[in-house]
Amino acid sequence: MKLRFGKALPAALMAGGMALAAGGAAAEVVVDVIRENDTERYDPQKTTARASADVVFMIFDNLVTLDYDMKSIQPGLAKSWSVSDDGLVYTFELRDDVTFCSGKKLDAEAVVASIKRWLDPATGGVVKSKAGNVDDIVATGPLTVEYRLKTAYSELLLQMTQHYFAIINAEEAAAQGVDYGVKGIDGTGPFCFVSWTPRDKTVLVKHEGYNWGPPQFTYQSPQVDKVIWHVSPEESTRVAGLQTGQGDVLQHVPYWAIPQLEADPNLNHSKAEAYFWNYYVGMKITRPNMQDVKVRKALNLAVDTEAIADAVYFGYAEPANTYMSQKVTDFDAAVPTGQFSYDPEKAAALLDEAGWKLGGDGVREKDGEKFEIVAYATNLPKNQQIIEAVQGDLRKIGVDLKVELYDSTVIWGKLKTQDFDMYTMSYPYLTASDGIALYFSSKNMPAPNRMNWDDPEETDVWLQKANASATPDQRKEWVSKILNKVHDATVWIPIAHEPLFIFSNAKKLKPVRAHGIYGAGLYKGLELAPK
Repeated sequence: MKLRFGKALPAALMAGGMALAAGGAAAEVVVDVIRENDTERYDPQKTTARASADVVFMIFDNLVTLDYDMKSIQPGLAKSWSVSDDGLVYTFELRDDVTFCSGKKLDAEAVVASIKRWLDPATGGVVKSKAGNVDDIVATGPLTVEYRLKTAYSELLLQMTQHYFAIINAEEAAAQGVDYGVKGIDGTGPFCFVSWTPRDKTVLVKHEGYNWGPPQFTYQSPQVDKVIWHVSPEESTRVAGLQTGQGDVLQHVPYWAIPQLEADPNLNHSKAEAYFWNYYVGMKITRPNMQDVKVRKALNLAVDTEAIADAVYFGYAEPANTYMSQKVTDFDAAVPTGQFSYDPEKAAALLDEAGWKLGGDGVREKDGEKFEIVAYATNLPKNQQIIEAVQGDLRKIGVDLKVELYDSTVIWGKLKTQDFDMYTMSYPYLTASDGIALYFSSKNMPAPNRMNWDDPEETDVWLQKANASATPDQRKEWVSKILNKVHDATVWIPIAHEPLFIFSNAKKLKPVRAHGIYGAGLYKGLELAPK
């Protein structure tokens, strides 16, 4: 049966738990996932939002997938692959049993069309630098794809596990136009798109016949019939919903609730064994009051990240004194971190040196102008708490930070403008160079390089050399040079290294093992199984 997405579903799929099997009653297994916020679309090639990735990983497949250690590459749509000796040609052999939810057969041409759509400037694709310096992508056989690079890219396979490398039905995307990822979505993943009501819910149904799941999961086919992602911004509502059985899975767990949820015998819980997700406050260095590095260093030293970790994260997060976790494979322990300590007296002294003197109202002034800056943040509780804590710390040194809060469906557009001085953001990465490539590449302005860090002669060149490195030590050497430079420039205030927890209904579901990929703890949803 073929489904045309964005149109009415057959009655059998809409019948919910009332469907009857020939041998007797067979209740439909529906899993309600409680989520904190929504996204702006589910086109994997046009968004970096975690709320999009949560769902995209379930709807689509990738050529390769990531194991729970966040390092090991496993098969996906490609059953095998090889790399040329010079690192310039990756050859993928595809499975021959894969179909899209629409019934279309997956072949090499579909893979090529999908990736080329992402790279096409007309698409407006995000973070295309993650694709490497592409020469061409060619179908050399019905099920064989050659991914050809102009320069070596040692992180290519890791990046191919991420949601923006999802293999879409490019024909469907062309037919849907601007509605793709909003009203119509066609993928090869374990679940098929039914509907999306922004700020409310996203409904997925089991992809009938899907049995090509990655080997790292307990099951290679979906074990539940339907997954509904419900948006619930209020923290206490999410917690109560899980504890009273109104929801079945909660990933966006407020930290204050973790002890009581862990003690609840009716809940399973899991923590991702490997997870790289940081929270930071960024500074747009081209704005008038942000151009002086002394000012940026002062703002950084004024923020008490340990106090924020205790107050906002209830001690579950690690206060950050680096832009990337020191646990990633390419972080050099020699990179200095002392510039990110809390020292409000030194912060005040730096502002004095920069010419910003305290006024009678406690706000610093320079050349008749008050030190007033604007920060954008989402209106989610944690984000609001963090930026308000930063606001309070900056006020103590005479800086007036004005906070503007926006809904998660609006904030991404606002952050592409040049109308703000600071912003809050959290971000995933697999390696230090992965985070650098996403946020510090000059090609990624105005987003996600929202700081306007424009350094093609050094940062971009060093990043290219890191990606082309033949050995881990060479890679680490180039990454170290970049980290030293961006740390010294102080374009971020690193706040915390976050953990990832998943809690689920123990009466209804088997324990769900949390995965660290892009903060999407359920990954492909293949671990969702009835008890």
